[in-house]
Amino acid sequence: MSVETAADPPALGGEADPELLATVVAAESVLSRRFGAKIRLSEPEDLGGSERSVVVRVRVTTNPFSLPRTMVLKRYLEPVDQHCDSFVREAASYQLFTALASEDRMCPELFAHGPDSRLVVLEDLGGAPTLADKLLGRDARDAERALLSWSRSLGRLHATTAGREADFDALQRRLTPPELKDPLTVDGAAALDGLPLVLADELDVPTSAATLECAERSRTLLETGRHRAFSPSDSCPDNNLITDRGVRFLDFEGGCVRNALFDAAYLQVPFPSCWCPFALPVGMTDAMVAGWRAEVRAVWPELDDDAVLVPRLLDAQLFWVWLTTWQYFTRPGAAQTHSSSLAHTPKESQVLVDRWRRLAESADAAGVDPIAEHASTVRAALRVRFDEARPLPLYPAFR
Repeated sequence: MSVETAADPPALGGEADPELLATVVAAESVLSRRFGAKIRLSEPEDLGGSERSVVVRVRVTTNPFSLPRTMVLKRYLEPVDQHCDSFVREAASYQLFTALASEDRMCPELFAHGPDSRLVVLEDLGGAPTLADKLLGRDARDAERALLSWSRSLGRLHATTAGREADFDALQRRLTPPELKDPLTVDGAAALDGLPLVLADELDVPTSAATLECAERSRTLLETGRHRAFSPSDSCPDNNLITDRGVRFLDFEGGCVRNALFDAAYLQVPFPSCWCPFALPVGMTDAMVAGWRAEVRAVWPELDDDAVLVPRLLDAQLFWVWLTTWQYFTRPGAAQTHSSSLAHTPKESQVLVDRWRRLAESADAAGVDPIAEHASTVRAALRVRFDEARPLPLYPAFR
């Protein structure tokens, strides 16, 4: 019998979800081809996934090799998107890190992947808490340590993958690369072009020529060849595990190589791809940026100079605030789609108001008056529009 076929269905027990069953069957086939012998899986545990994918933990029942007892399977359900194929990005991302030394691997190890079934088989990191768990808990010191560890790990991820763009491109070419190297390219450019009209129509706020000139600088971050490294694309708190071996990044559906300043601005905004963040304590952002900077200075020593780093961080922060504001007004429901399922998270309007507040403060501190004045005006208009006088509350751990 060929190792690609199974003599018996997987031992799932009870009534299994058809997609879950298909995922386990596909994984058995992929693993058997990969290792050249039959591998059987059982006891699937649905880990949630999304509308786009099935994620399941399984136990390895028949194992002629030194495979772990359990593994995590992720199979993509949506049709292939030629612009941003999430399976290709995720498979190539895990391959990139799995090829590194274990101390440089800041994500689960990849055991196998199947282009036909659009599936990856990953190391099971168990029940480690996420960064979100720490922030939503009750221990302020624990949450602070987690944030600082995450920011340093993000810097280490960038330092480790700087100069590896050709390797990542080669891995994608084996899987039919997406048309766009960076998922931000299309929406980012559209937001920079379109937000002034949106602000005029929705809030009656004009955008000065000086502000537009500053915004154009943020556009260059999409095109520059400097400070490029691997980006997870979505480093929201629930995509980062706090393990005994350090932070482990998850969910590389948008994984790409881009200017690392976009990720560094996650510390400034914070968490711009997430619509459910709370506020951070005063001084926390500065400490996180310092941690990130300490890791990347070895590969980009010029970023140790405030005169170089601060303006670029501001450009990236402006980019994220403009992009998310444009998405909020032009794509109804987009914010809810990317929000957490947790109860009692802030309203999207509070998050948006706070992002413009932080942008105004960052621009004022950097001495960029056009951005500071424009951001303050937009923030005031948003507060009136949404009747939103309350500040964004702190994460529960810091209250």
